[in-house]
Amino acid sequence: MNPQALQCTLAVLDAHTARIVLSGDIVYDNGDQLLVMVDELLTVHGVRAIRLDCGGIGFCDSYGLSTLLAVRRRVAAAGAQLELDNRRPSLDRLMRRTHTFQHLTGTVARQREEADS
Repeated sequence: MNPQALQCTLAVLDAHTARIVLSGDIVYDNGDQLLVMVDELLTVHGVRAIRLDCGGIGFCDSYGLSTLLAVRRRVAAAGAQLELDNRRPSLDRLMRRTHTFQHLTGTVARQREEADS
C-alpha cells in the first residue's frame, strides 16, 4: 500500500483559534509536518485553540497515532485546547483499541469540567 500524501490546510478562524484540515494518510513518512505546523501556531502565532478536521484522514498508522498524541501534549503544554473534529469511524476505532480515545478527544476532562460547574 502506498500512503497518500498528507495535506495540512490551515484556516485561521479568529485571533486565537486555528483549524487544520487534514487529508491523506498520517504515517511515518509525513506525520512530522503536522507537528511543525502545530508548533508554529502555538509558539509564533499564540493560538489558544487548535481544531484538527480529521474527516479527510484515510489511514493512520502507529506513527500517525503517536503524532496525534504529540500534538495533544504540545497543545496541553501551551495551555491551549485541542479538538479532533469530523473523525471517521476508523480513527475512533484505532483510538479506542489503543485506549487513547478519551485522552485525545478530551471526553473525560470535559465531563469533569461540566460536573464541577
